[in-house]
Amino acid sequence: MHSHLHTPYNANCEAIMTALDECHARGFIYKALGNCNDVKRDVNKCLAAERFERAKRNRNAARETRKRIEKIWAEDKAFAKGFSGAAGSEEKK
Repeated sequence: MHSHLHTPYNANCEAIMTALDECHARGFIYKALGNCNDVKRDVNKCLAAERFERAKRNRNAARETRKRIEKIWAEDKAFAKGFSGAAGSEEKK
């Protein structure tokens, strides 16, 4: 079973999906005898490749976001450490 075919995420697979739709339109017997299996395999390969690329883009974006957040946390921690250190030195005077 494959995901929904005609979505914006799968635009690069449009030609193969159309071929599968045309194959299925030939009728149940044609489909049941396995005449659409090769086209269906091609659709599944294309969809898997699209999903892999989308996941790779999402993973890279998440890494960049994480780096940005960790930098903010480090700056905040340094600020808090510097602020608490300054308060401690004033109390000693």
